[in-house]
Amino acid sequence: MTVQVVPTSLTPIQATDRIASLDIMRGIVLCGILIMNINGFGLAFGYNNPSILGGDTGLNLDTWIVTNLLFEGTMRALFSLLFGVGMFIFLDRLVKKGAGINAADIYFRRITWLLVFGLIHGYLLLWVGEILYNYALMGFLVYSFRQMVPKKLILTGLLLFCIGTVWNYYDYQKDKDWFDKVQQAEVSIASGEEPSKELREAKDSWEKREAGNSTEATGKFIEEMQKGYFSVAKHLRPILYDFNVTDPYRRDLWDVLSMMLIGIALFKWGLLSGEKPASIYWLMVGIGYPIGIAINYWEMQLILDAQFSTLSFSQSNITYYWGRFFVAMAHVGLIMLFCKSPFFGWLKTSLAAVGKMALTNYLMHSVICMFIFTGVGFGLFGQLERFELLYVVFAIWIFQLIVSPIWLRYFQFGPMEWLWRSLSYMQMPSFRKRNNSGQPLAPMRVIQD
Repeated sequence: MTVQVVPTSLTPIQATDRIASLDIMRGIVLCGILIMNINGFGLAFGYNNPSILGGDTGLNLDTWIVTNLLFEGTMRALFSLLFGVGMFIFLDRLVKKGAGINAADIYFRRITWLLVFGLIHGYLLLWVGEILYNYALMGFLVYSFRQMVPKKLILTGLLLFCIGTVWNYYDYQKDKDWFDKVQQAEVSIASGEEPSKELREAKDSWEKREAGNSTEATGKFIEEMQKGYFSVAKHLRPILYDFNVTDPYRRDLWDVLSMMLIGIALFKWGLLSGEKPASIYWLMVGIGYPIGIAINYWEMQLILDAQFSTLSFSQSNITYYWGRFFVAMAHVGLIMLFCKSPFFGWLKTSLAAVGKMALTNYLMHSVICMFIFTGVGFGLFGQLERFELLYVVFAIWIFQLIVSPIWLRYFQFGPMEWLWRSLSYMQMPSFRKRNNSGQPLAPMRVIQD
């Protein structure tokens, strides 16, 4: 058997080679995505629908409105965008170093390990909103698009949006026809007539679907999540399996791959490195927010007017990809303006550190929330209102903004970043930072009186 040796020059990217604006943006997006994920960590069936659990009045409703206007889908879109950029930079750097076919070997090894991390994250760290597995699957496809010119990448991404929109419209029409049959069945019953078999079956299946969000079902879900580790893992396994099987072809192509390709295009144009004039970024903000928020507001108002009905959520999904896209582009513009500004240097440093340790910090969200919400720890699942969950978010933000820069003062990478690089390159890069004499930096001493 011939062993192919990776040239020693093909080593993980060094701190001096990193693009600061991408690290800052990654840190901001990682913080932002927790605003949405916390609803999945702490509420049963309440991620989208606050009337099921978490509260739909007062501060709870205000929280739902703000997060849906500005964060729902957009943080995941930016996460996807950054992942596509990261994979492109990773490959481009290897090719420029003369890696040849080794570049593909390292890339696909890296993606394969990400898929493994995703499975561990979902099934062992108990997070049903796991996204690394999905990113890995889409990452296999990104490889074939990497050399496209930006314009074609944008057009391909928009085409994927269109396909997803058509599919969402088709699903809405099916739901609408289904609900019409339910209403016909109810009219027949109210008039004392026996509904046809087709109408009766439609009514029964609709009621079964609605029962999944009932008070009884919610209570059972909460009870299961407050049990011990192995019970929670067993309870979540079929949910995770369903996501892993259906999401890649039903949602990820239009939701994830599209933004990965658009991210590569924006990077090739120099928009994500902060090198464009401020006027370009202000234009992104000025166009993106009015259009995106208008679309999101229409969707939100549709749901509110229908009092969170199942059909209203289905109808609002028709324009889902477009609202999130425009808001996400505005977010990019605003983040780049923040990166270019001379203010808040300390915050940029902390956010960049969080971004450099994105994989570690993302997995840390799940570990922390597993102990807060499941029976593994405090068992607070289903016990906090929607706005109260933000207190947990802010606490995790503060913790990671403090700890991440301290960690990177002494170490080259976050622990998961180091492991991922070691497995990808099949060699272990230096973990500890060293001083001028080549010795590891000593831990910070605490001076006591």
